[in-house]
Amino acid sequence: MPDRKVSPPIKDAIDYHISLKKPEIFKLDNGVTVYNIHAGTERVVQLEWVFKAGNWYEKKNNVAAAANFLLKNGTTKHNAYEINEYVDFYGAYLNRTCYNETASITLHCLSHHLEQLLPMVREILTDAVLPDQELQIFKQNMKQKLSVNLRKCDFVAGRKIDALLFGEKHPYGIYSELADYDALNREELLEHYHHYYRNGHCIVFSAGILPDNYAVLMNQYFGDLPLNTRLLEEVEHDIVKDPQQKWNILNDPDGVQAAIRIARPFPTRKHPDFPKVQVLNAVFGGFFGSRLMTNIREDKGYTYGIYSFLVNHIHAGAWMISTEAGRDVAAATVNEVYHEMQQLREKPVDQEELLLVKNYLIGTLLGDLDGPFQIIGRWKNLILNDLDDSFFYHSVDTIKTIGAKELQELANQYLQPDQFHELVVV
Repeated sequence: MPDRKVSPPIKDAIDYHISLKKPEIFKLDNGVTVYNIHAGTERVVQLEWVFKAGNWYEKKNNVAAAANFLLKNGTTKHNAYEINEYVDFYGAYLNRTCYNETASITLHCLSHHLEQLLPMVREILTDAVLPDQELQIFKQNMKQKLSVNLRKCDFVAGRKIDALLFGEKHPYGIYSELADYDALNREELLEHYHHYYRNGHCIVFSAGILPDNYAVLMNQYFGDLPLNTRLLEEVEHDIVKDPQQKWNILNDPDGVQAAIRIARPFPTRKHPDFPKVQVLNAVFGGFFGSRLMTNIREDKGYTYGIYSFLVNHIHAGAWMISTEAGRDVAAATVNEVYHEMQQLREKPVDQEELLLVKNYLIGTLLGDLDGPFQIIGRWKNLILNDLDDSFFYHSVDTIKTIGAKELQELANQYLQPDQFHELVVV
């Protein structure tokens, strides 16, 4: 019997050994790779078909997003209502999402209903008609949504800072105008669909309690499709960073809030400094106990929350600080951000704070690997960025071993105010 009068020993998170469960891998007859994490306690599954079909490959703004949205809005056999009714009947959830480089279709369902739902996914991938009536509804809804969002300083700041970092024509920096939705037509969407979905490049990620005949089912419904049969064209987009570093935009003359973005370009995950800077970012503004939060929220009371984070695109990245503050204290908030940069450049992080941050990062990582869906999500990020589990283990080792001196050196290299764009939208 344990002695209840004696407290159990406290173990730091950094003392735990973390392992990343490897996926099972098989290929369909057409060469499509399927990654599986067969695990969990509930008989549910998640499948995600990921295509190289994001806005990186579109020929006109919003074509990729519109084509992706309309995938489940009608085929030659079923209209949008019938597709949704079919999926709902089985208690499933079928969603589609468009990102910068990729676009995906995701299915969540009970394991024993998978065989009934896969034919519908196949139908969407091979026979979507992207109805013009649905396109008109999409355009109307998106224009209304954009009109509302353009009144919000936070929304305007979010899209403007991307344009400053990457350029208004770059896929990472381009943003939508009302006229862009008016310019969409069904023929362009169908061309994108036929090229990047029906005859596109696909990877499948699945997780959960997968049925015993899962590989047979996947090959039956998707192994004969003309996927991954052509060479994927190399598409390049030049980054044109705005030369003006400080911007003040008046968006709402009567507003009391200011949206603040301070950001600089930063290398991708493949750069050797990336895992180290993740630790420095946590100290700086990466969690609720960070320097920025302690100073600007807890001490000064300028904001309800302020965070810094690394923007992780495949081809380029950024380091960004984001917050909303009172209009009258916006300038003071910006000054305090630079003050915290200066503190990290001039003074080493003390060991107690560094241990807290390391335990937070490892603890967060342990939580992020709690379940098959989270594990396959981690693998998806690695695979789509052309990385393997050595990156994961190197990142864990970096968190555990990096010292205050190295963090200070990184701060002097990357946290220089003249490297950052500064944007305030009021």
